[in-house]
Amino acid sequence: MSSIRSRLAVGYAVTLLLTLVGFCAAVYYELRKPSISGLDTQLAGERDLAVHYLSESYRVLGDLVPPGGSPSLDPGVAAGFQGLRDYLLIVDTTGSILYTSDSLAALPFADLQTFTGLLQPPTVSNRSVSVRLQSGRDVRATIAPLRTAGSSISAVLVAAPVDRSAPDASVFLRSMLLVAPFVLLASVFAGYWLSANALRPVQGIIDELEAITDGRSLHRRLEVPLAGDEVSRLAQTLNGMLARLEQSFSSLRRFTADASHELKTPLMVLRAGVERSLTDPRTPTELIESLDETLGEINRMTELVEGLLTLARADEGRAPLPVERTDLRDLVAEASETAGMLAESGRLKVTTVMPKEPVWVMVDRRRIREMLLNLVTNAIKYTPAEGKVELSLTARTDGAAIIVRDTGIGIASNDLPHIFERFWRADLARSRTGERPGSGLGLAITRWIAEAHGGTITASSRPGRGTTLTVVLPVAESQNESQLEVS
Repeated sequence: MSSIRSRLAVGYAVTLLLTLVGFCAAVYYELRKPSISGLDTQLAGERDLAVHYLSESYRVLGDLVPPGGSPSLDPGVAAGFQGLRDYLLIVDTTGSILYTSDSLAALPFADLQTFTGLLQPPTVSNRSVSVRLQSGRDVRATIAPLRTAGSSISAVLVAAPVDRSAPDASVFLRSMLLVAPFVLLASVFAGYWLSANALRPVQGIIDELEAITDGRSLHRRLEVPLAGDEVSRLAQTLNGMLARLEQSFSSLRRFTADASHELKTPLMVLRAGVERSLTDPRTPTELIESLDETLGEINRMTELVEGLLTLARADEGRAPLPVERTDLRDLVAEASETAGMLAESGRLKVTTVMPKEPVWVMVDRRRIREMLLNLVTNAIKYTPAEGKVELSLTARTDGAAIIVRDTGIGIASNDLPHIFERFWRADLARSRTGERPGSGLGLAITRWIAEAHGGTITASSRPGRGTTLTVVLPVAESQNESQLEVS
């Protein structure tokens, strides 16, 4: 469950499941509880029916207890109570039993005595009571004194087990077990659909933010939903943050461009003064070495300023590229010749591999020359003596590939993603103050040049085994010259 959408759907389903379980448990518990009021109503109806039947029988037949022998209800009258499910008890004025239903006669004698005790003469009154039998079973009984069925009959009792009033909870339980899986499955789909609709604006915000890859994309703004909910406030907050970032980046770019531009003239004056001093025969010999070191630092500072100015103009979209149809082999050959001269002092071997057929591209020759020079000087700088640097050009299906491969010190895997960042130096061996000084902008400018021409640049490296940098440029499709504005 890597998405909020999935977690919401599952959370919704789990919540619904727990709610259903709780609801079913409560209903099941309530269904198992007997309904005393309903049972009393049922028993009262049976009692009234029995009283009316005995009264009408007495009016028609007269005395309902035949004389002689043990007292009992007339068999013809008793036959009218056959098939009665509940307990029925009829007693005379002495409390003797005149009639018991079949269900009551089937009870133990102790339970029967419990019922007869309720109909003993001073306790007989019109009432309903709950009784626990000797067998442990709870029953509900309703009693009515009888004065309209002759002097032989005193009272009528109708009773039934209390648990008979409880609905059949097992039917409800089975029904819920059949329905619950379908309800749960439907809730999962409904939750997933609802969460998808709720989070659709968030996905739009994510897509817009992913499209903002660098400081030049900060002018983009997020679409604010009209709902006025939390997502709308989030989009408004992010838009405010993007506006502040855009302003900060713009101020930084202006400062970098202005500072670089203002530093160029003083550096040119300094270099001219130092160069005159170096060529002046009157300059003391002991100052020559210091002046030479000063000139080197001025040159490095000039290189840094030029690099900053180039990137600042690129960031602001003020670095036009006058492209022309060019055979890339010519520029690679120039870079190879320069690399050979630079490699002599380090006793390095430089090899060049190029195809026999022309490789036509639409490029700014000056910028591509600068890019190639950055690549080869970087390779030579970090390759120890007796090492090798290879410069190759191949025509591939995805474009013209320039590959610079060296056997130098290499770059650690965790540093590799950062080598095209401005001022990034992987370790002490690549420090600007170490044995291999530099501005830290060469590869950043190289990447900008490659991307400005619609190309790409990638790097692969292993510490101690060397580094490979690959630039792929689109091949030319026509001989028309054009002007590319970099934004």
